[in-house]
Amino acid sequence: MFKFFTQRKWFSWSIGGTILILLATWYQVQLDVRINEWFGEFYDTLQKALTEPNSVSEKEFISYLFTFAKIAAVYILVVIFSDYFTSHWTFRWRTAMADFYHDKWNQASSIEGASQRVQEDTLKFARIMEGLGAELLRSLMTLIAFTPILWGLSKSITVLPWIGEVDHALVWVAILSALGGTILLASVGIKLPGIEYDIQKEEAAYRKELVLGEDFKESAKPEKITDLYGGVRKIHYKMYFHYLYFNAVKWSYLQGMVIVPYLALAPTIVTGAITLGFVQQIIRAFGRVETSLQYLVRSWPIIVELISVWKRLREFEAKLEKNASLETVR
Repeated sequence: MFKFFTQRKWFSWSIGGTILILLATWYQVQLDVRINEWFGEFYDTLQKALTEPNSVSEKEFISYLFTFAKIAAVYILVVIFSDYFTSHWTFRWRTAMADFYHDKWNQASSIEGASQRVQEDTLKFARIMEGLGAELLRSLMTLIAFTPILWGLSKSITVLPWIGEVDHALVWVAILSALGGTILLASVGIKLPGIEYDIQKEEAAYRKELVLGEDFKESAKPEKITDLYGGVRKIHYKMYFHYLYFNAVKWSYLQGMVIVPYLALAPTIVTGAITLGFVQQIIRAFGRVETSLQYLVRSWPIIVELISVWKRLREFEAKLEKNASLETVR
């Protein structure tokens, strides 16, 4: 699965492409930091304009909007280019995997489901890694950029409801709430990877019988098809049940987290110690740090599918190695 990073022929894409993706992602995060600063300045100006008539000129107000438009335009261009390049990069990764399996096809052709592993699972692996890997990289970069910002902004937030004085309170709130949510969701969803893997096995057996029935009349008899489909139905119903309580916990947690930063800011807000612009700036910084720390929470269903694909490809490669060693013995 990882020949893309070990074979010299792919180094220009695997190493060079990775560096380019890192730089593009870091630049996106820096633009996001600049937008966060803009929010603080803009909302302070908005508050001043609303509370003190004619204290802000129309030209000055509109200039803030044009500043945002320029930053946003650059951000959009970088995102479009980054997504386009990342798609090509992950397809090269898939190609490296496919080339390896093509070279081993003499050992692979006798393995049940080999064609599905080479075509479908390499496609799934590439697509999942494109989305999941890019989001992981973005989360790490965002965490590196915004944690110091939140740390600096939260100097003014020294009191938490029911707890009392805490230095840099919002940083600790973000870390502890995200860590708690990750542990909670990982515990609740611990059975999902195994269920996803079993689904693929049941679906593969069902599909194989249908394919055989296209060429051999003795295959795909109604009784056998019904029995195989019964297995498919059973495992899918099992998955629906486990996702029922997983999603209940997940969405309850994510919706509950919407009010957490405001709750943490409550003692400071009611005393009027901070401005509207500062509130907006710190809420955005808190959201960026919190969302980055919640990467596993938000990505768990996709991670479940990735684990399932990885297990299937690992089994396939193990069988390839076994068949190759048997040919060597002969």
